[in-house]
Amino acid sequence: MRTEKCILAGFGGQGIMLMGQLLAQAALDDGLEVSWLPSYGPEMRGGTANCSVIISPEPIPSPVIAHDATSLIVMNLPSMEKFVRDLVPGGYVLVNSSLIDAKVTRSHIEAIYVPCNDIALELGNLKMTNMVMVGAFVQVTRCVRPESVLGALERKLGAGKAHLMEGNRLAFARGAECALAVTGS
Repeated sequence: MRTEKCILAGFGGQGIMLMGQLLAQAALDDGLEVSWLPSYGPEMRGGTANCSVIISPEPIPSPVIAHDATSLIVMNLPSMEKFVRDLVPGGYVLVNSSLIDAKVTRSHIEAIYVPCNDIALELGNLKMTNMVMVGAFVQVTRCVRPESVLGALERKLGAGKAHLMEGNRLAFARGAECALAVTGS
């Protein structure tokens, strides 16, 4: 497994931090080294939100991703415009195509367009948009096991929100299916 250096970005309320936390916890559960570094804009909801997650089989010397991201998750256009330049050649950018009409124009990276909001709405809950994207990301990068992500979510939701688990499992699976259809692997 290669070291995965991912930047996750969008606006507050899209579940960016939760996505990062779930990936980080899944990596820990899989016995990998991990760092999770959040960054918030001045507003709580609607402002900018991003975090970086590094997942590696080796010790991680720094939690900072400085223009060497291997993957990028962007949930809105300003995030794509800001962070796509930080991807290394051969890196992946997963784009929430429900909210981003623009195409990635940078060469030597692979863009994967996932209609996260549309899929979440089909499933009946817009709050599952982030789980659609996490499913696609895990399918593309294979940096953690899917069952580890779902286990981390189940623990995060706890008994009080256990009723939300089935919908989130479906959202995760639909994201993975979407990525599989686009990439073929």
